Amino acid sequence: MKTKILIFIAFYLLCFSNVSNQNAFASNNLNLKDSISILSSPDLYNLTSNWVKEYSNENHKIRMKVSKFTAPQIGSILNSEGKLCFISNEYYSSINDESVWKMVVGMDAIVPIINSRNPFFDEISQQGISQEKLSQFIDDQNKQSWGTLLVNGQKNPIKYFIVNNESIKKGIANFLKLDWTKINGINVESGAKMILEIQNDPYAIGFCEITSILDVNNQSIVQGIGLLPIDKNGNGKIDYNEKIYQDLNTFLRGVWVGKYPKDLCKNIYSISSIKPTNNNEIAFLAWVLSNGQQFLNPNGFVDLTSGQRQASIDKLYNKEIVVKPSNSRSAIPIAVLILVALIALFFIVDITIQWVRREKNIANDANSIPLTFFDEKSILVPDGLYFDKSHTWAFMEKDGVVGIGIDDFLQHITGPITRIKMKNPGETIKKGEHFLTLIQEGKQLNITAPISGKIKAQNKKLSTNSSIINSSPYSEGWIYMIEPTNWLRDIQFLIVAKGYKEWLRMEFLHLKDFLSIIVRANYAEENQIVLQDGGEIKNGILKDLKPEIWEDFQTHFLEGSK
Repeated sequence: MKTKILIFIAFYLLCFSNVSNQNAFASNNLNLKDSISILSSPDLYNLTSNWVKEYSNENHKIRMKVSKFTAPQIGSILNSEGKLCFISNEYYSSINDESVWKMVVGMDAIVPIINSRNPFFDEISQQGISQEKLSQFIDDQNKQSWGTLLVNGQKNPIKYFIVNNESIKKGIANFLKLDWTKINGINVESGAKMILEIQNDPYAIGFCEITSILDVNNQSIVQGIGLLPIDKNGNGKIDYNEKIYQDLNTFLRGVWVGKYPKDLCKNIYSISSIKPTNNNEIAFLAWVLSNGQQFLNPNGFVDLTSGQRQASIDKLYNKEIVVKPSNSRSAIPIAVLILVALIALFFIVDITIQWVRREKNIANDANSIPLTFFDEKSILVPDGLYFDKSHTWAFMEKDGVVGIGIDDFLQHITGPITRIKMKNPGETIKKGEHFLTLIQEGKQLNITAPISGKIKAQNKKLSTNSSIINSSPYSEGWIYMIEPTNWLRDIQFLIVAKGYKEWLRMEFLHLKDFLSIIVRANYAEENQIVLQDGGEIKNGILKDLKPEIWEDFQTHFLEGSK
């Protein structure tokens, strides 16, 4: 049916293309609104170029150009109204104008590095170096030896190199609780030069950014260089939750989940003299915060957590964009009006098809045999729904109202829900803010909304039979019907079923990390309840765990807090 409708519309477009082309040629030719000019600091140029290339491939009608700028040019750029720039913390720190509009688009990190041929490499990898020892090492020249750092009696002196960059020095100083002017290592002018120094000295230590040690072609750390592990908790060894230094991908993921010291992490920004109002620029920035995040890691940067992305999305959309009506007096061809009607009809039919497909695909497992364990294969992810990383879903009904609820993954973790606290019809909810509380015998989780809008109805059945949310999370267990504020904007940041299944694979690893690191490290008496032999996850894993663990799950898993 859908194919027939598309063919019919295509035929109709072909019939009237000559009419529309005559009117469109003059207005579309050299339309400046279809052009985006972007500036980038030199250290972000490869990333920015990558973003521009990929976005252009998806949006052929948008003409895009990216250019580098240097530090002395920042002032003149910010005096040019509306110039869109991507800028690292190094360059941003030189801007003293608080009126500049900025939005976080990713993260960078300062890393201590060593020669991979260091004679003590294995010992360093097992022990790590604590913040306290690094601070003493930097602050006292008499303690700049491997014997002092490792307490192994060796007297090998250490040369330490640092890129001559104020932003890097201040980041190290913040981490080590020192005056940044005391960071007086051997200054080198670039990360590339420092890499050469470290490669030629097996005992040396260096401080630089991730991008300096990135082998782009092999997506790995450059040959001859190793990361210096940081003993974050200062217990004299690299624990399980600190084992993030063995390769580049593991390290980047470790930074993302908060296993790396926060003081050594820096933001990268999009800035402009004023908040962007050009629809094409806004669409591009929204893409950077969604699909564009996948290009950060390959370029040596770290993607944003869901909370950070939401904060930037709010920054981008804090005011509604008003599109001024055209002053053109030319009448809209009747053919165009008919075409609009056909497209509207197509979407109505498409929504109906999705509804039917959804009802067919949703398996009501109320009468099924309960699972003892669960994995990604046992999680139900119906087609036709939009999913959010808050473990919620959204679906637009035929009347334009959006139904929302929690996903199957979350109900498998919580086990039986005994009570649900819901907002009332007429109240508004905002994407990323708490809109629902799941309660199990006093223990609770606050869930964030996948979209923004006004509550039209709540599922009253849940007030008397909250178990429906476990047995049928996608149909009878719906939570609210919402009148969306901006559905088209919100779905840009939601995921369809296929993509959500891929994301859930990583979420299972995240869950196992939480159970292994947080629970086993802090709640020894709960060890026998968590991961089973072979790494299997017990169905309803939180059910028998204490309230403190529910709070940690809220903070460290659902909200990705550091």
